[in-house]
Amino acid sequence: MKRGQTNFRALERVIKGFSNHRRLEILTLLSEESELSVEDIAEKLGIGYENASDHIRKLAIAGLVLKRYEGTTVRHKLTDRAGHILVFCKILE
Repeated sequence: MKRGQTNFRALERVIKGFSNHRRLEILTLLSEESELSVEDIAEKLGIGYENASDHIRKLAIAGLVLKRYEGTTVRHKLTDRAGHILVFCKILE
């Protein structure tokens, strides 16, 4: 790839990371209440633990969620990029 060109594969990974209604719900929830565990997220959204965990994993791969380990619990919060994506999504509404 030449200098100055967009890395379209990396951009695709980010877009795929948030291109799901449930993942958008998780991003919105984390923008309102940071540092939530998978259990917290699953309970607040009324979804199963495994489902929530899978969506959070995809968000983390896309670089939209950070994980912080607290004993046996993992806390999740948004990255700056995720905040920008939520602003972008509000514009599209």
